[in-house]
Amino acid sequence: MMVMKILLLLLLTVVIIIKSQKSLHMLQQNLYNENNRYLKWMISHSSNLISIEFIIFLIIFLADSFWVEKKGISLVLNVVAFFLYLNFILRYYKIQKESPVKKPLVYTARIKRLIVTTTIVYFLPLLFFFLTRESLVLSSFCLFLYALLTYLNPFIYLITNFINKYTVEKYVYFHFKHLALKKLKQMNHLKVIGITGSYGKTSSKNILADILNIKYITLPTPKNLNTPYGLIMTINNNLDKFTDIFIAEMGAYRKGEIKELCDLVHPKYGILTRIGTAHLETFGSEENIQKTKFELIESLPKDGIGVLNRDDPKQVNYLLKNDCKILWIGIENKDVDVLAQNIKCSNTGTHFYVIFKGDKKKYSFETKLLGQHNVYNILASLALGREFGISIPQLQQAVKAVRPIEHRLELKKLGNFYQIDDAYNSNPTGARNALEVLSMMPGKKIIVTPGMIELGDKEAELNEKFGEQIAELSKADYVILIGKKQTGPIRKGLEKKHFDMDKVIVYNNVLDAYTFIRGIKGKEDIYALFENDLPDTYNEK
Repeated sequence: MMVMKILLLLLLTVVIIIKSQKSLHMLQQNLYNENNRYLKWMISHSSNLISIEFIIFLIIFLADSFWVEKKGISLVLNVVAFFLYLNFILRYYKIQKESPVKKPLVYTARIKRLIVTTTIVYFLPLLFFFLTRESLVLSSFCLFLYALLTYLNPFIYLITNFINKYTVEKYVYFHFKHLALKKLKQMNHLKVIGITGSYGKTSSKNILADILNIKYITLPTPKNLNTPYGLIMTINNNLDKFTDIFIAEMGAYRKGEIKELCDLVHPKYGILTRIGTAHLETFGSEENIQKTKFELIESLPKDGIGVLNRDDPKQVNYLLKNDCKILWIGIENKDVDVLAQNIKCSNTGTHFYVIFKGDKKKYSFETKLLGQHNVYNILASLALGREFGISIPQLQQAVKAVRPIEHRLELKKLGNFYQIDDAYNSNPTGARNALEVLSMMPGKKIIVTPGMIELGDKEAELNEKFGEQIAELSKADYVILIGKKQTGPIRKGLEKKHFDMDKVIVYNNVLDAYTFIRGIKGKEDIYALFENDLPDTYNEK
């Protein structure tokens, strides 16, 4: 009997490892339960978490702890449990092989620390099992507890993540923060530029770095490391004494977080990109978003310089609470310091003219980046570039050389069609911009999208509006929607604007969309806009 129980323990341990991979993956994708995102994921997937299969397992183990002395019954129960768990393991690996995840779990230092804490939790019933192995009743009950913890695996990670957050992670954060502050204090020559906004932060950061690199040694925060810990890691690992300019992308999910970042790096210069409804769910209101983004500009010193967008009502209407120098950019409003005109998009990129205040001459600029919104990002970088003494020919050269960011209106040739890859984190403003880019392209036009997320109570409303915009702006020949349930509001918007619903196709996954597009015949060029790519947490299956 004891041999069978040990075999069950081994199988349970394998199941724990399997379920832990899933729990950790979802925890990481949901930002370690920031704003209860992981908890919400568990609630939305409760039908998968609370399965009949595991309830049967628990009943078997509980029954065994009562009837353990009846060896015949106990043996049957243990054998049944053994083969049920074995079947679960084999089925899991089959599913994983057939449906690989889009964004795999990354075993960061934080994930590893979380694994250690959780392992301790699971080790306790194992310890008691071996300590009580002489007693069939107690050892069977310990086996039941181990099975129960297996069943509760997602909840266990919710608890251990909470424990780590206010113990281990807090200590780690303050330790590395101290090191970062010490390094910054020693670099008196360093100029710091902060960039925030709802959209376009990463693009603006990369454009500005490419421009300033002509004359200075710059260090932009890598990828989307725009949190306090991301900035701290960048400072400790990448910043050195030769760096002239540190460009800090600053992200936020709630009020006060941009101020926290500014208190950390003390920027003298700041760029505010467009303000919209991104992460409305976590901010709570559009007013909170506006105030949070302006925390950057209001943290600048009196001799600092802020760059604002005159075409953005949320920036124009804001009552600024400091006296730093402000440079205005614009396309529609001409009362600005840096103005863009005659914007044209093609399959090679975007061409436009720029007028600098005090200089009536029009300067020609071209870039591989697509869309008017990218022109705004370029204008902001041009404004600061001039303040840093970069000549206009150098600015033209730098803008021409800027490479598109992966999955942000990135134009690719894929077999028989051009893909406009805008898969990264779709939002209402960015989605509209992408539709306008698609409308400018020659040939057959297709849009592929699962819709937008993290928009709070307005999510359905904004996705319906997105459907209306597809009908009005995109000039799409086909609309391919990914996920029947989550794209319902988009279909409603399309119908509202009398779009030909025979041209609307719904698939469960994006691979089917690729297959459909590759099957289109004809001499016309095909341009397919892929707008947003939902993480694995939003899989409807």
